[in-house]
Amino acid sequence: MILPPQAAPARNTDASGLPWQLFICRACGLIYDEGKGDADSGLAPGTRFADIPQDWACPLCGVTKSDFEPYVAEQPARQAKPTAERRATSAAARNKAGTVIVGAGRAGWQMAQALRERDADIPITLVTACNGDVYDKPMLSVAIARGMAVDKLARENGAQAAQRLGVRLLAHTQAISITPDSRQLRTTRGTLRYRHLVLAHGARARSLPQLPDALCWRVNHLQVYNRFRRALGERAQRIAIVGAGLIGSEMANDLALAGHQVTLLDVQTRPIASNLSDVQSQQLLDAWCDLPLHFVGGVQVREVRSVPPSAQGDKQVFTERGQVFTVHHILVAAGLQTPNRLAASAGLAWNMGIDVGPDTLATSVEGIHALGDCISIAGKVSRFIEPIGRQAQAAAAGILGQALQPFQQTPVPLRVKTSSLPFTL
Repeated sequence: MILPPQAAPARNTDASGLPWQLFICRACGLIYDEGKGDADSGLAPGTRFADIPQDWACPLCGVTKSDFEPYVAEQPARQAKPTAERRATSAAARNKAGTVIVGAGRAGWQMAQALRERDADIPITLVTACNGDVYDKPMLSVAIARGMAVDKLARENGAQAAQRLGVRLLAHTQAISITPDSRQLRTTRGTLRYRHLVLAHGARARSLPQLPDALCWRVNHLQVYNRFRRALGERAQRIAIVGAGLIGSEMANDLALAGHQVTLLDVQTRPIASNLSDVQSQQLLDAWCDLPLHFVGGVQVREVRSVPPSAQGDKQVFTERGQVFTVHHILVAAGLQTPNRLAASAGLAWNMGIDVGPDTLATSVEGIHALGDCISIAGKVSRFIEPIGRQAQAAAAGILGQALQPFQQTPVPLRVKTSSLPFTL
């Protein structure tokens, strides 16, 4: 987890003069500030960590209270003036084939962090199609309800994170193909040599022919979310969300709380059907009764069309059952799929994702590792936050030839952040 020094909350004291303490989640890096509490969990400002029930879960990744530890904000280190020797060493390091990471999401930055913690000099290059800003992706589905302005979602910009970790950042750069024999990665900014390559490019929103990109939003990273929030503007909009899984339901809840008229569609007959029981799904529907949120289950979208703007919207959603919904925006939350172009170019083994070894996250091709949303282990994908930090440590140890910390898949709590009725599973 990349935590810039300036991200830590200000330290205050209680009425008796005792300072509020900070505690950090070892799994995802979230900081619990006793002075602020956690409104989503019903913890009022001023709730001491010791007084939190043992079954409390991290609001971001769902791990338990025992996975938190005291946190003291780091102070920025004073940088020594570069000597001629240091400048020469740095130039040589930049020209040396080191580790190249593809992807600047949580997995990419945690991989860079794990490598830098273990080796202060290893050359690291991070290639990303976005600007590389550091942010918590789960916040995109709850930001409005939490009163988070769009420009406050990024905790650190990419350039700052790269400077802090001594990483060469190639932002707005597409990775095109891999040539394993010569250990080269071709990008839109030239070809990079690598000694080790780490694929951390994540997964993308599922593409469906009846839901074309030109007419639908697929909010899978911060830049698209920024555009979506700007498109919403200040007035209430009519929004159709296709997919009532975890993300679709959280976004429906968030948008409805902001006053938007939301229609939530799904092929299943109840929301979050793969995670919640029948009783829990009904409890969630009951909690939504007072919101402008209408769930329509058991339906398949046949097509969407653009229509002349009207008071009700400028797009229409048609279902196989003949229903028609006129809206301003269509948001697709119909699952994720792992892009396979890079894996195919390198001849990597594939099994629902990039197939990696369970201990070191190594792929079937020497010199290439992978972690995060793009991988599968024994044919199973894991698209949750908690495992990524442990994956990065295991991969870093393998890359640097250090004592291994084998990654183990373990069940973790799942936090359903529908603030009208949250669940921890």
